[in-house]
Amino acid sequence: MRNSAFHNPLPGVPQIESPFFADIFGGMELPEPVTAIAAQLHTQGWAVLDFPDPDIAARADRIKESLHSRYDWEHWRTSGWRQNDGLRIQDAYKFNTDVRQIATNPEIIALLSALYGRRAWPFQTLNFPVGTQQHYHTDSVHFSSVPERFMCGVWVALEDIGPMQGPLMYYSGSHRWPIYTNEHIGVCRADAAGPPNQEVFHDLWTELVRVNRLEPMHFSAKKGQALIWTANLLHGGSRQTDPDLTRWSQVTHYYFDGCSYYAPMDSDPFYGRIFFRRPTDIGTGQVVPDTYSGRRVPLPFVWWTTRSILKRRVWSALGRQITHRLAQVGLRAPQTDR
Repeated sequence: MRNSAFHNPLPGVPQIESPFFADIFGGMELPEPVTAIAAQLHTQGWAVLDFPDPDIAARADRIKESLHSRYDWEHWRTSGWRQNDGLRIQDAYKFNTDVRQIATNPEIIALLSALYGRRAWPFQTLNFPVGTQQHYHTDSVHFSSVPERFMCGVWVALEDIGPMQGPLMYYSGSHRWPIYTNEHIGVCRADAAGPPNQEVFHDLWTELVRVNRLEPMHFSAKKGQALIWTANLLHGGSRQTDPDLTRWSQVTHYYFDGCSYYAPMDSDPFYGRIFFRRPTDIGTGQVVPDTYSGRRVPLPFVWWTTRSILKRRVWSALGRQITHRLAQVGLRAPQTDR
């Protein structure tokens, strides 16, 4: 039960990351394991637990059997593992019941909802048969929200995972850093060619780790163990040293109610470009609307800002026509900085 004497002045900050963490959770009657997870997420940005599903072992075996033939194993063992070109299937929940059951596990959803203070819902699954070997990164550049930090990941080991299999790695405490996006590193996506790539942030993350003198932690997990990480925790996949081994795992990404959901890496909000993600709640199958302080974000605004590339092309084409017409009558269009 919540402490009725305390009124949270920051409802737009996840409870586990709030400066009023002690007041909020001190007034709640929660089981001791939940309180411990809350404290770990608050201080470390991650927490380990046994996945709350009595059938998780059998479910993991069925997932491995079902998905095995969908991966390019020959490419992985000949060159993929050397090139950090991992194997993955996104959103296997659409055709695999066990993947979906892990993503929509009611106890995990209830736990996350209690920790964050808003209803949690899964919007994406990733299934890996080997190590990702992915450079450490923060999910905040990929999946963010307004208010920020209302997103988390839950990683589940589908087999025992040791140091040679490329275990999950993370930097404890990095979740407390500010969330850095395009404007902080001088990038304007509206002017960039090709799809967005997190590599533009690699130098920043490397220097942040150096200046904060952080050492990576590695999760040698047992089958059925899970790790929750917060939106801004730096994490990645360590090197898999034996390509003949597997590292079966599932990641489910969760959002929370009452937010707008967007991709900062592909957005320039003050340049008129916001890439709204329009995520689907896996549990309901419905697209979750974007909201701002309890108000629905108008769909025309979502459409217009998300499709700013199209908008710029329309204006550019119109500008060329105007310039051409002015030239025909001996005039010039006014010069602008864009």
